[in-house]
Amino acid sequence: MAAAPLLEVSDLHASYGEIEALHGIALGVERGAIVALLGANGAGKTSTLRAITGVVKTKGTVRFGGNALNGHGPEDAARLGIAHVPEGRGTMGALTVWENLMLGAYTRRDRKRVLGSYERVVGYFPWLAERKKQLAGTLSGGEQQMLAIARGLMMEPQLMLLDEPSLGLAPIVVREIFALLKTINARDGVSILVAEQNTTVALEAATHAYVLETGRIVVSGESQALLRDDGIRRSYLGY
Repeated sequence: MAAAPLLEVSDLHASYGEIEALHGIALGVERGAIVALLGANGAGKTSTLRAITGVVKTKGTVRFGGNALNGHGPEDAARLGIAHVPEGRGTMGALTVWENLMLGAYTRRDRKRVLGSYERVVGYFPWLAERKKQLAGTLSGGEQQMLAIARGLMMEPQLMLLDEPSLGLAPIVVREIFALLKTINARDGVSILVAEQNTTVALEAATHAYVLETGRIVVSGESQALLRDDGIRRSYLGY
């Protein structure tokens, strides 16, 4: 029997008050995979990530590592091993780089392991060690995005949810960030679900992708197949 996906979502609905944002989403993330969640602004990508971690009101089923997440909140998801890097990075500008990183480890109590995580994170982002006393708010946009990813890694997550990591960044920085995500995935085995409008770079990094439109998944499949399909690219991916 095949192993169950690390993350399983089925018939997921999410709402903000009386407004329903998701209409029966179903998706999965295998262990060790990079999966892209694509769609235009307002398609429901952010709502999907928020629904997975319990930030918004939901109906349906979310299972992570065999455990039901329904009814649990973001802190429970974090303790189970899900790191959520939100849209806009979410770095604390008035805190230092070091303080932001330590916030990422707030669910952990073993200081020796936390320091080990810090050394591993610095291996991916060497500049963090040199600038750990710098206020996060004085970093460039690309540096803040890298800090947000590094902070997520301080949790030692099994799964990272990233919301629009390319937002507002120069193409060369976007390429650097996605290359780092692929390296982190390969070396540490961290599974990744990345919500993106930059479809090309996301599909090039991912093995599988889902395309959202008005809160519904309209297309899914292997990333390379979606890249090659002219009809899907024109109809749903915008290029």
